[in-house]
Amino acid sequence: MLRSTIHNGVWRLSLDDRLLLTHSPGRPFAVTLRRDKTYEATRGTVREQVAELDRCPLTQLTEDEARITLSGGGHSLELELRERPDGVELRFHGEPGRAYEFSLPADAEEAVFGGGEQYRQVNLRGELVPNLVSEHIQASTVIQKALLPRRLYREKPHGQIGSYAPMPVFVTDRGRMIRFDTDSDGISDFTGQCLRFTFDACPASLTLTAGESYEALTRSLARDIPNRQYLPDWCLEGMILGVQGGTETVLRKAFAMLDAGARVSAVWCQDWCGENRTVMGKQVWWNWEADEQLYPGLKEAIARLNARGVRFLGYINPYLVKDSRLYSECLEKGWLITHRDGTVYHIKSTTFDAGMLDLTNPETVRFVKDELIKKNMLELGMSGWMADFGEYLPVDCVLHRGDPALLHNRWPVLWAKLNREAIEEYGAKDAFFFSRSGYPGVQSWAPILWNGDQHTDWTKDYGMPCVMPASFNLGFSGVSLVHADVGGFFSFPKIKRGPELFIRWMEMACFSPLMRSHESLRPWANAQFDHPQVLPYTVKLTKLHAALRPYLERLLTEAREGLPAIRPDFWEAVDYGASRDPYSYFLGSELYVCPVIEAGLRYRPVFLPEGRWVHFWTGRELEGGKEYRVGCSLGKIPVFYRKGSPFTDVFKAAGQIVR
Repeated sequence: MLRSTIHNGVWRLSLDDRLLLTHSPGRPFAVTLRRDKTYEATRGTVREQVAELDRCPLTQLTEDEARITLSGGGHSLELELRERPDGVELRFHGEPGRAYEFSLPADAEEAVFGGGEQYRQVNLRGELVPNLVSEHIQASTVIQKALLPRRLYREKPHGQIGSYAPMPVFVTDRGRMIRFDTDSDGISDFTGQCLRFTFDACPASLTLTAGESYEALTRSLARDIPNRQYLPDWCLEGMILGVQGGTETVLRKAFAMLDAGARVSAVWCQDWCGENRTVMGKQVWWNWEADEQLYPGLKEAIARLNARGVRFLGYINPYLVKDSRLYSECLEKGWLITHRDGTVYHIKSTTFDAGMLDLTNPETVRFVKDELIKKNMLELGMSGWMADFGEYLPVDCVLHRGDPALLHNRWPVLWAKLNREAIEEYGAKDAFFFSRSGYPGVQSWAPILWNGDQHTDWTKDYGMPCVMPASFNLGFSGVSLVHADVGGFFSFPKIKRGPELFIRWMEMACFSPLMRSHESLRPWANAQFDHPQVLPYTVKLTKLHAALRPYLERLLTEAREGLPAIRPDFWEAVDYGASRDPYSYFLGSELYVCPVIEAGLRYRPVFLPEGRWVHFWTGRELEGGKEYRVGCSLGKIPVFYRKGSPFTDVFKAAGQIVR
């Protein structure tokens, strides 16, 4: 039951025995500010300089039925309370041009999760969490890894790592969800006694809900922001192979893998539109039409792949490389974002310039849907693609309509919406795409996200291990289907993967919603799925992933209800204090997976959650709530299923594949 009590200017808002909000003249709930902020963006990484010009605590409180007004220093903020079965929604009416800071009570040991895609750790207490869509990769980190011996490299803390998909949505281990409805740049400060949230503009609302489980909270979020994530059936038939190099190379590699016995659901060819060699490595020529020199007879080649049960996937992003054919066409029609002087606002990606398509212009959106996606991709025979980027919108550009500063965070959602609408308008029911960037609402449009560009190494800040915290936090924020590039993407001298890392990454991806590899930024320097030492494991693990299809189908159904497929080890305990391993996870409710994230391990400690568990590979029964030393030979990471699971027969059969 929601209770709102006001006495002598002190306001307390609670649901049953959970305190949701407090306000007093000495500790006001809201403060309004005027700030001067400047932005500096380099290759998608946005840096800010903030000067606070004035600060006005809103200490005085007046009440009029369901409306509360907080005021002070000549400023005011109106709050309209709307009761919900599981909490309350506070609708805000603030002043234009003012920033706002909100403080919520928290227990001293209360852990905080979510915030969108946060890579370094799942508990964000003690951290500053920016609410600004930004590039994840930092040039300084790459330089340090390239120049320093591995033993001297210091992994970066949370505060130095950006996010492609931040979200002002948080869950605590006291059963609370805190969600702001805002597109504004901001920061969440969890370093103090209370939880403090600051935004450059007044949010539309704050929703505070409570539940006895994380499942209840994420289901509630899915009712507010519908989750429409999905995977076509064919995605569960094996691995999507990241392949490049042209028609002949793709056909040869795909058919060789099939002949070797691997289960291949698709090939993903990001260079279908051309190759762009730069000093960084092998990149894509951003001109969204088939490159007839690199991929001659592509439509016929796709038909040959389809005849053997293999789909073809491509790549697209909302940019056009400077001086390409499509760039020139869109420049002439005024469909690219500009500077205030009317010149094209070029985006720098590594070493080349590109123009950004203006997604606020209906003519541009129609062109991208009809010409670039439907005609150039779907009619060609593609069954999907990577819908890359979405995080580079400059806050000082000129758009067809709208304020770029307020649209910066929303841009990834506009990009995902465009792609989803193109598929639905075309009627391609078995097509999908995967997105890198996001913001609240992306789960209504993007079929599945991927964790962005991991380094091809073992480091916990940017390498394979960061996939798990990123996935956990996205799950708490409403994004229930996530996967990662098998093997990682970013490669540079000394940042490269050998066979062991690729195999370990495949093991983890095998026990995830989608199994898809990436050749990396420098394919020639990195082990691939057909490396002689990797190939036997590729065959076995792709078969295993396909054998898990009945169980994965259940996870897809649950995802639409808001339940994340990948959940941290304390998910069922609803208590961060129960966590024993920040990198092990529940895959759904019936599997517990313990990835190997260090080179050379053949045994690892495993702390099993409460209950009775069965070792996936041997059938040995184990009691939960205890720690074990478990073998982890290549191809067999520690995996367990619940004793008595309705999917026991599926798991037993799948476990016999990898002998």
